[in-house]
Amino acid sequence: MPITGENLIGAAARRGEGESFRAVEAATGNSLEPAFASATGTDVERACALAAEAFDTYRETSLEDRARFLEAVADAIMAIGDELIVRCMAESGLPRARLEGERGRTVGQLRMFAGVVRDGGFLEARIDPAQPERKPLPRPDLRLRQIAVGPVAVFGASNFPLAFSVAGGDTASALAAGRPVVAKAHPAHPGTSELVGRAVQAAVKSCGLPEGVFSLLLDAGIAVGQALVADPRI
Repeated sequence: MPITGENLIGAAARRGEGESFRAVEAATGNSLEPAFASATGTDVERACALAAEAFDTYRETSLEDRARFLEAVADAIMAIGDELIVRCMAESGLPRARLEGERGRTVGQLRMFAGVVRDGGFLEARIDPAQPERKPLPRPDLRLRQIAVGPVAVFGASNFPLAFSVAGGDTASALAAGRPVVAKAHPAHPGTSELVGRAVQAAVKSCGLPEGVFSLLLDAGIAVGQALVADPRI
């Protein structure tokens, strides 16, 4: 899977028009190919708009469909193969065994949340049937369940390029709860982030979900993160 340096906005891949930057090979200090370009305010606006548009539909997907989606993300990450580990080793300086273990943790989290979704207990659903004959006043039918409240932004961590990054536990839990994700890649491992982001993007498509369920934005600095947390749709 080629690394292009593009932002992944819904189903599209778009070259950013902001500041250009490169990943650094941790062992040598040399720059790695390709060059990445930071997202702009327009990119943030588009990603947030797509996430908001996708929200109502994605929140009401069946539990089985949502669980299958999480498993599809896990399968797509594993399907990248050794290319993901090699790139992650270069960008992070972490050894192969550590990263293979972290990849296992990452896909394990996704599959664990798939099981949680299938179980349905997290909804905490309660139904109190109506009592029209109750005295002195009748009681209406009362129903309660946990629901998602909107899209979320996820920030990749510098020290866990897989398990707490683009498809890590924060993303997995948000997607499990029925919330679209706009992920902001950590600039220390943008190539790793793009590979994983493309896996999530492919899973969204293969599962027939709205494209705004997932986007990935790049930034050499903090402007994109600031714009994301300030957006009222997030």
